[in-house]
Amino acid sequence: MFSFSEIKIFWRLSPQVYLLPMEPVIRDISDTSLWVAVYRADETDRPDAVFKDPYARRLAGERGEQIVQAMASGRKNSWSLVARTWLFDQFVMQHVKDGYDLILNLASGLDARAFRLDLPPELRWIDADLPGIVSYMNEMMKDEVPRCKHERVAIDLADRNARLEFFKQVSTKGKKILVVTEGLVVYLPAEEAGAFAFDLSHTPGFKRWVIDMLSPPILPMIREEMGTLLEDAKSPLVFAPEEGEDFFRLFGWTPIDIKSRLKTAAALKRLSLQMKIFAAMPEPKGPVRKFPWAGVCLFENSARQDSFAG
Repeated sequence: MFSFSEIKIFWRLSPQVYLLPMEPVIRDISDTSLWVAVYRADETDRPDAVFKDPYARRLAGERGEQIVQAMASGRKNSWSLVARTWLFDQFVMQHVKDGYDLILNLASGLDARAFRLDLPPELRWIDADLPGIVSYMNEMMKDEVPRCKHERVAIDLADRNARLEFFKQVSTKGKKILVVTEGLVVYLPAEEAGAFAFDLSHTPGFKRWVIDMLSPPILPMIREEMGTLLEDAKSPLVFAPEEGEDFFRLFGWTPIDIKSRLKTAAALKRLSLQMKIFAAMPEPKGPVRKFPWAGVCLFENSARQDSFAG
């Protein structure tokens, strides 16, 4: 049984209709960055934009717009991704001002922060993602000038041996390193998320880590919003631990700052009247959240780093 997004109808001269499988709207996990880029482009076009990404529309291309149009909610909930982008921007700039000398952006997708943020030229910035998306970014951004010392690295982060070697190499390039994973961990099963977090915390120089997180009750809401698009691409959102941010304590990371995307969107004036009502309600304190929640979390490395995790 084909899903709606897998059906293509061809009409021929006869009245017979042929139903043939077609390529999913979202082909793989890399395509998820396309619709996020559309939301960034939409925000950039606003006269009251809270951030500017002049590259987003071009990077998203026609496929990005097609994905947004195929989503059940379309642009209705773009506020959540706008809030996420803004929060990551704030955390990055905070650490740059605090003297962090390297930003490691894992699963960087179509991120252009190294080109659009007001960064010091001496800062090192490393974007790392799968070879296909790195090649795409190299081509699309070849004529653009980064604000700092920037490089892209093609790597499959699911390959543990490869990522351990990569982390080891990166650790020699900076003394105070902020790791950024926007839209990565939420796609990992808990076991893989734990292993990934352990490898990060046991790498010298990886001082802090900023990630986005979800609570269990929000997953079915996102599935309703996306329809079958992520499942068709075999890239469902799965990581939403009952323990919340405390999940990562066991793997060497202590949560030090937690930001709600809903509350942030309200402060940025990006919510509908109905969502403003929800945003006005208090959110329970503590890591265990039994209500729909999405946020951005900053962690401090609390693991021993006297040896590399290899």
